[in-house]
Amino acid sequence: MSIALALQRRGIHYGWIVVAMTFLTLLTTAGAMSTPGVLLAPLQKEFGWSTATISVALSLRVAVFGLMAPFAAALMIRFGLRAIMMMAVAITAVGMGTTALVEAPWQLTLLWGLVVGGGTGMTAMVLGATVANRWFVRQRGLVMGIMAASSATGQLLFLPAYATIDAAYGWRAVVIAVAVAMALLIPLLGFFMRDRPADIGLEAYGETASEPPPGAITHANPLKAAFEALGTAIGSRDFWLLSAGFMVCGFSTNGLIGTHLIAACLDHGITEIPAAGLLALMGAFDLVGTIGSGWLSDRWSNRHLLCIYYVMRGISLIYLPFAFDLSFIGLTVFAAFYGLDWLATLPPTVKLATSIFGRTGGPLVFGWIFVAHQLGAALAAFAAGLTRTLEGSYMPAFIVSGAFCILAGFLSLGIRGGRKSGNAPIKLVPVTP
Repeated sequence: MSIALALQRRGIHYGWIVVAMTFLTLLTTAGAMSTPGVLLAPLQKEFGWSTATISVALSLRVAVFGLMAPFAAALMIRFGLRAIMMMAVAITAVGMGTTALVEAPWQLTLLWGLVVGGGTGMTAMVLGATVANRWFVRQRGLVMGIMAASSATGQLLFLPAYATIDAAYGWRAVVIAVAVAMALLIPLLGFFMRDRPADIGLEAYGETASEPPPGAITHANPLKAAFEALGTAIGSRDFWLLSAGFMVCGFSTNGLIGTHLIAACLDHGITEIPAAGLLALMGAFDLVGTIGSGWLSDRWSNRHLLCIYYVMRGISLIYLPFAFDLSFIGLTVFAAFYGLDWLATLPPTVKLATSIFGRTGGPLVFGWIFVAHQLGAALAAFAAGLTRTLEGSYMPAFIVSGAFCILAGFLSLGIRGGRKSGNAPIKLVPVTP
């Protein structure tokens, strides 16, 4: 490939181009996932639907998003990164565009819950983990931090623009704009994305003979591979601890704050555009915090990092209900502190999964860990909406979420990954098609 050779002459590994394409894909799909944060109030106003009614679609969306993860990892092994990324972006674009036609709650549930949830779930953070493991040996944690930052920041960064479009042209213009942006991404992926370093005659960045590349499993049955990984993982105490922590992570981030913070701000007299600006501020701080977390995960104990991150997040969420009483400045302090920790848990979680289950099995097992993350997010998306409908306040959801985060932090200290855990790497056996 001429681009790869030209970059190699300048001392640049093509893996960084793959990182750029993956970053852009995760940023864009995460932006699509964030649209309900802006559209919740307009949908209520136009159709008269309750928060609980809309939250059914939101809950299903994040659940499907997570449930796709282990199978997406296996599909990437079977069909390659580029094909799955292009398919995922196309499905999401169709789901977002046709959302402009909804007139009933079941249509919203179908499009947001199944189509958009399934399309975005085909990439999600499993894509980042797979790219990091295939293309990098050195600086793998940093790469994972970049990927995590793109996903989390994408959920927050575009919200002010969405809110502005909604205010000027209505919510249908928002979903159409997102669909068009995603459609434009497809040809870029087709031209620049590649599946493995070997496809263009390269080794992974920093690869040595002592750490061979993960095997290509061209004919692996994706469904069988995903469940074989789960069958191995469920016997590991570390798997359950990582999953429990990541479930709390999903509950306390995109399920709760990403979905309901704008609505909570409206309850306290803060209008939509400034509220979206708070989420964008979180996204900016997340970019720093999550990339920094990736850098630290290459250099420090990952289980101790998880403990610190979860406890910090718990404290910030318990502070949030009081921040509403401290004016917009109090919320700005929350956004900055919480944003640094929005998805900082991801790099150490992926690093631990890889160290325990191997470079091939790690992304598959992480897919199942990510299922727990999205089940937690789905629970929060629905439960917080129900709490608001029944109690007239989001305060109980914020306090309970903060307490769970602190508990997850201390549970993370029990993870034995990186020490003598006794967990063998997962070995997948190719099957004849």
